Amino acid sequence: MPYEQELAIALEAVRQASALCSTAQAGLTSSEHMDKADKSPVTVADYGAQALVLNTLAKTFPNDPAVGEEDAGDLRKEENSILFSKIVSYVQEIDPSMNEATILASIDRGAHSGGADGRFWTLDPIDGTKGFLRGQQYAVALALIEDGEVVLGALGCPNLPVDPSNPEGEKGCLLYAVKGHGAFQAPLSDLSKAVAVSCDTVSEASQAVFCESVESGHTAHGRSAVISELLESQATPFRMDSQCKYAALSRGQASIYLRLPTRPGYEEKIWDHAAGFIVLTEAGGKVADTFGKPLDFSLGQTLRLNKGIVATSAGLFDSVIEAVVKSGQIDSQRTPS
Repeated sequence: MPYEQELAIALEAVRQASALCSTAQAGLTSSEHMDKADKSPVTVADYGAQALVLNTLAKTFPNDPAVGEEDAGDLRKEENSILFSKIVSYVQEIDPSMNEATILASIDRGAHSGGADGRFWTLDPIDGTKGFLRGQQYAVALALIEDGEVVLGALGCPNLPVDPSNPEGEKGCLLYAVKGHGAFQAPLSDLSKAVAVSCDTVSEASQAVFCESVESGHTAHGRSAVISELLESQATPFRMDSQCKYAALSRGQASIYLRLPTRPGYEEKIWDHAAGFIVLTEAGGKVADTFGKPLDFSLGQTLRLNKGIVATSAGLFDSVIEAVVKSGQIDSQRTPS
């Protein structure tokens, strides 16, 4: 398999970051998170996970740049010294060799601009921070992009049941894929127990299970309901945070994931989709934007030429895209109240 070394290092990095996040979530206090300038929350685990992952990658691939969601600028401010000390504590619990300077430098390794040339990693250290704060689903999402194409991805999902049919059983799994070689899942407790995963074979949209974001700011729930009606879906939809939705589709737990634009001009970030994208496509699914256009990861840090996300198992893609386009037409014809 190509990228064997990259995959091994990526899995270990995501496993370590997932362990840090689980520990931090279990003991999270109000002093362990803050709001960034855009009012989105960030926690000690976001910073700690990014430090661990990018430090691990740098040891083996020192010339590989990275696009990460966080930067360490705020951590250097005196008013955040207590927050930073907690980050250091969590990181050193996993990797005692990392000191304060290494942690700050590792976080700041995520400053690459992305683009179409060469290779780089992209990381969301906690995708679904609000879910993390609620004690629910979140993911550590890492992907390798080469010449604008996602070639490898790993999704650490610490709160996701290993067996979808046994939601009260063991929790914590890692899904991963290398382009052209299928998708796999292993329990975070033992990565040697990996098994292949694949999407469901549902071909009738009326039987499809919808999966969408919990946060209304992340997808237009009203438009999703219109699409469900157009497809005559009879299954009860469910909502979860983060790229765990890609994981749910990849292992046949759901059939359709919609992320519909909620405001004009919003550009999806590459770190919010790259890992889930490669895992789902290698599991047999399809991913595009709301117009059916392929996702373009070659344009920098955002998918600026794409609008929204439509992800489905293979047999449903065409009918779902048709319904999404039609729902957009319906939505544009509505008279504002």
